[in-house]
Amino acid sequence: MAARADVWPELTAARLWPTMETLQLWAQIVGKTRLSQTPWLNHGWHVTLRVSARGLTTGLIPHGAVGFSMEFDFIAGALVIRVSDGGERRIVLKSGTVADFYAGVQDALTALGVACHIDLTPNEMAEATPFPLDEQFRTYDPEAARDYWRALVQVNRVFGLFRTGFLGKCSPIQLFWGAFDLAVTRFSGRRAPLHPGGVPNLPDAVTREAYSHEVSSAGFWPGDPGREPAFYAYAYPAPKGFEAAPVSPVAAHWDAGLGEFILPYAAVRAEDDPDAALCAFLETTYQAAADLAAWDREALECPRGTPRHPRWVG
Repeated sequence: MAARADVWPELTAARLWPTMETLQLWAQIVGKTRLSQTPWLNHGWHVTLRVSARGLTTGLIPHGAVGFSMEFDFIAGALVIRVSDGGERRIVLKSGTVADFYAGVQDALTALGVACHIDLTPNEMAEATPFPLDEQFRTYDPEAARDYWRALVQVNRVFGLFRTGFLGKCSPIQLFWGAFDLAVTRFSGRRAPLHPGGVPNLPDAVTREAYSHEVSSAGFWPGDPGREPAFYAYAYPAPKGFEAAPVSPVAAHWDAGLGEFILPYAAVRAEDDPDAALCAFLETTYQAAADLAAWDREALECPRGTPRHPRWVG
């Protein structure tokens, strides 16, 4: 079933964008709540969201003697906040203002006994109106959100398979709410040059810590008014000749403006075997980065994992 295009929902930027912009701002409020309570973990891995069986979740957030989680439940159409003492609150996901959503989250956390103070300015967005002051009406289409999440379920599965073929340091499969992309990143183990920073509304110290070591990274992004949903792959630092490396499938190409390889989501969905097409993109872009940067591939790689079979060590 996973090889059939009908399990990969049709996604277009025109349909997704208004809802994705709204969801990105909401996700920043939720992600910053996790950030405020969680000790710093390398490369910002402590602030991300994960794909769940119903949407996107923070996982368990520590708060004194209790823990709580926040989950965008796209099936029920609510942000569900649960506390380990049994408390629960739901905030309906609907069109409205970011200010109202922020107030609803804060009221729910306070009522549950897990109030948190967060940084109020959105990150990595050109428009950085503080959440309590953002009174612009925002659109939320629950069907678009559900289709986006359905796509994430498939992407998460294929990224998970790709991740098993690497013995070195590798990130979880996680959604960064700053750029709003689902990503997986492999590391060579070597230090990288100091990143120049300059990401909009993001402290340079955060960017430099995130890119402290050499990476080959790939991800999925839902698009914007000027670009369709797509997969991407890049290396930092990009080795000489990376942009000219041969990659698969044929729809993949180098985007000089973005400085990364791009594979349109629609091209993957149109393939007879979308899983194989996406895996080819992940593998060939990684191989280009690893070969051109002289990674120790023999020490870092292993066969992909299969269910119920431990990796053979002779």
